[in-house]
Amino acid sequence: MNMTKSSDNYFEIERAGINTTYQDYGRKNLNHLGIPISGIMDKRNYILSNSLLKKDLNSSVIEFAYQGPLLKYHGEKIFIVITGDVQFKIVKMNKKIIIGKPYNVYLIENKDKIDIQSTNKSVYGYLSINEDIILDKFWGSVSVNTKAKIGPNNGQKLSVNQKIILSHKNNPVPLAKLNYVNSKIEYIRVIKSTNFDFFSEKSKKNFFNKEFKITKLLDRMGMRLEGNRLENIVNNNIKSEGLVKGVVQVPSDGNPIIMLADHGTIGGYPKIANVISADFDKVAQMTPGAYIKFKAVNLNDAEKLFKFYNIETNNLVNQIS
Repeated sequence: MNMTKSSDNYFEIERAGINTTYQDYGRKNLNHLGIPISGIMDKRNYILSNSLLKKDLNSSVIEFAYQGPLLKYHGEKIFIVITGDVQFKIVKMNKKIIIGKPYNVYLIENKDKIDIQSTNKSVYGYLSINEDIILDKFWGSVSVNTKAKIGPNNGQKLSVNQKIILSHKNNPVPLAKLNYVNSKIEYIRVIKSTNFDFFSEKSKKNFFNKEFKITKLLDRMGMRLEGNRLENIVNNNIKSEGLVKGVVQVPSDGNPIIMLADHGTIGGYPKIANVISADFDKVAQMTPGAYIKFKAVNLNDAEKLFKFYNIETNNLVNQIS
């Protein structure tokens, strides 16, 4: 009987892509130590990627941005799924090309290649594999934070010629699929934050009535906006306070910054608002050059919208066929 060791099953990285990292839900309860949560940028697409393969929802995935990796597989057959608004193809060993569709499970065999070409008017996509990626956890998570150099792979992005080592439990997976389209919303909904009244009445109105342009200064740590400078009439700097994902800080130049998954744990800029949890996926997928508009909701509405977000996600999981 031909036994295959775990180390015999791996992807070889022939092109690394723009920003390819290992991610899961992230780290919990470590902010007081200066260690950010990190984790996936688009929660729903992450959940769907693992659900399609019947995996634990906190299983590690490969997150990529803009252009994904080109991977050559070595080993016994596995199954993969890609989620997000993504263009990709699978090149079989016999040179046959399969144009991939997101939210469909595909069989990958020895010497097959997965070419994740690009995301479409979005930023992030996810590659999930039915076998476990063999990784060391750091503080209970495999999420990579490249700014802080935390996580497996020395806290760095994946690079050319590296290997992604897989287990091989040989669990069969149905060739499931899901009909899902990544929708967009007109407004990003926010609740007013702790320093909302630091800003002039005109700036408050502009924040909710004017568009802001997303600049090229965008990464997993934060998103810088421009177009309508917000006037602070109290103090441009405050004592450093704890930060949460989605908070909108305003430095002295008046241009807002939205804190994303790899944000620092404290900051000294006044905070005008916080993106609600139900809309964070949408923010994370917005690209440089796009325009963002904010809409105020109260805390009670934000909680209801998050419950609806979870119900909608669970309904999608239940639709997988």
